[in-house]
Amino acid sequence: MVQGPFFKRIYLEITNVCNQNCPFCPQTSRKAQFLSLGDFELILAKLQGHTKHLYFHVLGEPLLHPELSQFLNRAKTQGYLVNLVTNGSLIEEVGPSLLTQPALRQVSFSLHSLAHQGKAVTKERLNQILKFVDQAAQNTSMYCSLRLWTGGIEENQVVIEELTRHFDLGFDLSAQLAENQGRGITLRERIFLNPAEEFAWPSLDAPLQPGRAYCHGLQQQLAVLVDGTIVPCCLDGEGVIALGNIYEQDLQEVFFLSRAQDIIYGFRQGVAVEELCHRCGYRTRFTKMA
Repeated sequence: MVQGPFFKRIYLEITNVCNQNCPFCPQTSRKAQFLSLGDFELILAKLQGHTKHLYFHVLGEPLLHPELSQFLNRAKTQGYLVNLVTNGSLIEEVGPSLLTQPALRQVSFSLHSLAHQGKAVTKERLNQILKFVDQAAQNTSMYCSLRLWTGGIEENQVVIEELTRHFDLGFDLSAQLAENQGRGITLRERIFLNPAEEFAWPSLDAPLQPGRAYCHGLQQQLAVLVDGTIVPCCLDGEGVIALGNIYEQDLQEVFFLSRAQDIIYGFRQGVAVEELCHRCGYRTRFTKMA
């Protein structure tokens, strides 16, 4: 029986390659890579007993992976539920196969990636996404999350107008976004709009963030990069806080090493131990929890 930590979710980067170049997303300096099916099966075995929920997300676009369907089949066989995050640009091509995958619990679409495409492209891609969302709601039990940054309400007006029309909303969606302060908005059963404030990815070149620190990293989550590097959370896209490697070590071994334990103890005391965490703007959302 596996001993060691159990996480609410584990992020698994099945590729660090993306087909978009959004200004808000960092470009990785790591080698472009796609996880092989054999390595994916090895990772599934290594993660057994440590989570039930896999998130195909860190950097990269998961719908680009040529073996995505096989990954989802293997995950289902091993008892995992999968959530994936996508920019939605490939949903017309890949969507039909996703609708046949019982392992897929949720698909999250980053609608803020549409804001930089121009009005015509934004409407076209959004309609493709909404077509998939409708089919998922009608024919599966999966959830669909439409993510939108509230700081760009004016910039995303096309998206807001299309959502209002498509779901025949009887309320002012812009006003709801302004008032909700990050809380999700139900558009239809199992379809949600999840607004959030834009954030800057943590970087060793970013400014220091003052005040007490708290994060879910290593407490509710961790992430495995495409090369097997284990990091505390999904925002360490460069593997700065490399705790170990899933191909070389068991997860419980990595978890109980001093570096990981120091991070956990630090956050419980309201202190960021790692330099990258000192420069993470996202963690300021959790300050009240520290």
